[in-house]
Amino acid sequence: MADGTKAVVDTSAADAAADEAALAAAIDELGGGKTAPASTADASSSDASEDDGEADGEADGEDTPADPDHEASVGEETSEITAPLSVQEIAAELAAGSPRKKPAPAPEPATGRRPTDPQPTVDPRDTGTLPRTLPAPMRHSGDMIGHRYRLEECISQTETFSSWRAVDEKLRRAVGVHLMASGHQRARKVLAAAKSAALLGDPRFVQVLDAVQEGELVYVVREWLPHASDLAKLLANSPMEPHEAYQMVRQVADAVAAAHRRGQAHLRLTPRCVLRTDSGQYRINGIAVDAALRGLPAEESADDAQRTDTRAIGVLLFAALTHRWPYPEDRYDLQGLPKGLQNAAPDQVRAGVHKGLSELAARALFDHPPHHAEPITTPEELVRAIARLPKIRQPEPELPAFQAPPRHNTHALPTAPNPTRVADTTVAPLPPSSRPASSRRTRRRLRRVVKATAWTVALGAIGVASWQFVGSLRNTGPAIAATPQPSVSTAAPTTHPTTTHTPVPVQIKEAFSYNPRGDSPESLWLLPKVFDGDPNTAWVTKTYNDPFGPKPPLKDGTGLLIDLGSVQSVSSVNVQFAGIHTAELRVPNAQAAAKPQDAQPESFNVLDKQSGSTVDFTLSSPTNTRYLLIWLTSLPKDTGGGYRGQVNEVKVLG
Repeated sequence: MADGTKAVVDTSAADAAADEAALAAAIDELGGGKTAPASTADASSSDASEDDGEADGEADGEDTPADPDHEASVGEETSEITAPLSVQEIAAELAAGSPRKKPAPAPEPATGRRPTDPQPTVDPRDTGTLPRTLPAPMRHSGDMIGHRYRLEECISQTETFSSWRAVDEKLRRAVGVHLMASGHQRARKVLAAAKSAALLGDPRFVQVLDAVQEGELVYVVREWLPHASDLAKLLANSPMEPHEAYQMVRQVADAVAAAHRRGQAHLRLTPRCVLRTDSGQYRINGIAVDAALRGLPAEESADDAQRTDTRAIGVLLFAALTHRWPYPEDRYDLQGLPKGLQNAAPDQVRAGVHKGLSELAARALFDHPPHHAEPITTPEELVRAIARLPKIRQPEPELPAFQAPPRHNTHALPTAPNPTRVADTTVAPLPPSSRPASSRRTRRRLRRVVKATAWTVALGAIGVASWQFVGSLRNTGPAIAATPQPSVSTAAPTTHPTTTHTPVPVQIKEAFSYNPRGDSPESLWLLPKVFDGDPNTAWVTKTYNDPFGPKPPLKDGTGLLIDLGSVQSVSSVNVQFAGIHTAELRVPNAQAAAKPQDAQPESFNVLDKQSGSTVDFTLSSPTNTRYLLIWLTSLPKDTGGGYRGQVNEVKVLG
C-alpha cells in the first residue's frame, strides 16, 4: 500500500526473486569488467564523500566520477578518486532501494571469485520513518553557519552531505565543516558520533570542535590541518621506507588502541584518514564520524569493531610497503593485486620489503595469514606485536658526492676536433721548463713546512737548554746544598692534573603532567614518550587559542614534572622540542618537595631559562633533587592557528 506498512506483510516470493536476479545481474556485470548501471552509480553517489584530511575528497568506490573542470577548481589536494563498486556495496545499494523491506543477505562469492574490499555504504537497519536520500542543503561560499563559521571552499559535494573549508570568525582560525539535512535518516547518528568523538580528547585524532542541529541543518565542525599530507598522497609515487612505514603503523596502532580502550571505534580507516604533519607525527581523521556520514552500520560487538579497525591498519601497512592495494580493485591511485597474489604477504608482492613488517601486515590483514602465522585481531595485540619488533633505525642521510677541484693546467693540450687524437700516445712529453704550476706550488709548500719544523725544533732545544742551565745554577747555591729541595719537577709541567667532573646520565623513573592552572592533566598516555630514547615520539600539550601570558585571563604556563626516583645530583638537563619553545628549569623548595604535583609554580625555584627547539639547562654547580620541573612559558603556533607544545625527549645528566 501507499503507507508502506502492509507492503512488508504482502511481499511475495516473486519480489524477492526479482531482487536476487537484479543482484546476480549486477554482480555478473562487475565480474565481467562492465560498468555498473546508472541507477546503481546514482544511488552510490549519495553515500560517498571525501575523507577530511587536508587532502579531502576521497571516494572509496562509492562516489560517482567528478567533473574534471570542477576538480581543478577545488585544488590539487581535493580531487576525488573513484573505484569500482564491490559486491557488498552493490548488495547494499539494491537493499537501499526498498527501505521498508528486510534486505536479503548478500550472496557469498562463488568459488574462484576474487575477494573484494568490503565497505558497505548504507545501514539496512535504519528505520523507514525518515527519507534516505534527502539532499544536502545548498550553501555557497561566504554563507555563515551558526552565526560563527563562514564557508570559504567546498571540498566535496554529494547527495547526502557536503564538506567545506571554513573560518571560525570568533577565534579567527580555519576549520572543516560537514553539512547535512537535519531530516535525513543519518543525521541523528552523525550528531551522536561527533559528540562522542569530541569527548575522546586525544591529540592523535583530528579534534571535533562542534556538532549542532540548527533548523533544517546539521553541521559538524572539526580541526583543520592545512599543511598535513594524507597517506594516499604520500604513497602517490613510491612505497615508504621501512623506518617511515614502522613509524606510521606504530603511531596509528597506538592511537586506535587507545580509542578502543575508551569505547570508540573508527570503522572506516582509509589512507585518506591518516595525516602526517610537518613534525612527522601522524594524526587520524574522522573517527566514528566518517562511518556515520556514509551510513556504515555499527559493528554488532566490540570484537567485530576491533577486528575491522585492525584489518584496516593492516591494509595501510600493506599499501605502504608494496605500493599496491591488497584487493583486486584499484583505489587511492594504487593498483590492485592480481588474482594469483591474493592472501600474499607484502614481501611476496614486492622484493626488498622488510620481513618483520611484512609478517605484521599479513597477520593484521588476513584471517589466515601465510605460513600458518597467528592472526592479529585487536589493535592492542597489534601494539604488542609492534613493540616486539627489532627497532628499525632511520637511514643515514646521503652525503653529497665529493667533487674534486678542477686542476689548473695551463699547458694541457687543446681538445682536438678528432677524438682519436686525444688518445694518441705518440705525443712528445712536455719539456721540463713547462711543468705544471701546481707542482711548483707543492714544492714551495713543502719547503715552508720544513723550515717551520726546523725553527720549532731549534726553539724547543733552546728552551730545554735554558731550563737545565737555570736548574744547575740553583743546585750550586749554599742553601740548596745544605737543605735539599724538591726536584725541579715542581716547576715543570708535571703538576697534578685538575680533576674534572664527567657528566653521568641519570635515569628518569616517571614523568607527570603539571597543569596547576588548568582543569585536568594533559596527554597522560604520552608521558612515557619523553624518556623512551626515541626523539620521533613526543608528549604534547592541549591546543590553546591564546599564547601564554603573565596576567589573567591568559594562562602563564604548563609543565612537565620529571621524577628521578630518588634524590640525585643534577648538573644539566637537555630537552628536545618540536618548534621554538621558551621553558624554565625549576626544582621544588623544601615545602613542595614532599608533594610537588600539588604545589603551585611559585613553590619551585628557577634554575635556568632557555628558548629554542633544543635547549641545554646547564647549572653552574650540581644540585641535589628528586624532581625537576620543565615549565613551558611560550608555545609555538600549530598548523591550525592555535598554540601547542611538544616535548620529544628529556635527558638528565648528573
